[in-house]
Amino acid sequence: MQIHRSRHTRGFTVLPNALLQDRRLSYTARGLLADLLSRPDGWREDGRHMADTSSQGRLTVAKALRELATFGYYRVERVRRPDGTFVSETHVYDSPQVGPGAVRPGSGRPAVGSRDAHPVKDRGKEPTLPAQRTPIGAVRGANRGGRREIPSPPLAQAKPPNAASTEAAALLHRVTAAEPRLRLGAAEALTLAPLVTPWLERGLGPRDLSPALLGGLPERVHSASAFLRDRLTRKLPPAPEPITAPPKPHSYECADCARPIPYEGTCRTCAAADAPPPEAVDERARTAARGRALVRAALNSGPGPLTGARA
Repeated sequence: MQIHRSRHTRGFTVLPNALLQDRRLSYTARGLLADLLSRPDGWREDGRHMADTSSQGRLTVAKALRELATFGYYRVERVRRPDGTFVSETHVYDSPQVGPGAVRPGSGRPAVGSRDAHPVKDRGKEPTLPAQRTPIGAVRGANRGGRREIPSPPLAQAKPPNAASTEAAALLHRVTAAEPRLRLGAAEALTLAPLVTPWLERGLGPRDLSPALLGGLPERVHSASAFLRDRLTRKLPPAPEPITAPPKPHSYECADCARPIPYEGTCRTCAAADAPPPEAVDERARTAARGRALVRAALNSGPGPLTGARA
């Protein structure tokens, strides 16, 4: 194998061969480390931006960063600012900081006479241990130095999940089991159980949850828990309106015989008793028929005095 190298005068990075030939690291991790070491101090970049600006996925980049952190090439620590906020500081090394091949910078000789010299540790001094905490029963009601010591409350124990949460988590596992992009752990399923409970309370089951959670999935789901939380909240059907019974019909009494009837007024029997006799009804019908015939004849004879009608 022949190696061809070019002579560079600017824009290059010097790296030790031990780093580039460290077979404990994958080729992805070594390439990522070389990329980070070529950046200037103060460079801002995280794993998500590295994955979005390269052909590697976020899982691959995260795995490579874990390898570098395991073997001492990469370290992230939280630093508290004077205003109380926290920031993350990333340290990238070109030599491993852990393991048998670790190379750590020496502390040097202490500058005793310097103004900014760091204090020198006295290795012969006996270590001082913090005072042991007195049991709660011994200090209850005790008064030392005019100050009463209040015992610290016991730590709260985690409550076991109830039957409803367990059932909701099992239903969520059963619905998402067929989709590898939505795999959940037991703790994540229990966290999402309160969002599944409203579905069960409204009479919805796996046939309703499956199309709502699995329909139209994106090609890549970065956080299954956050994705399911959004869909369980956003696609929850509205609560059904309560079914009201039709109003009962009012009961009335006949004004003449006091018989219960479904309408106001008189019953049919009393109304038939007050009706005119059949002879009067027939006479009215004959008079109405004769009047209709006279009007029809007058209309057919054209304009003119209604002599026939008057007659």
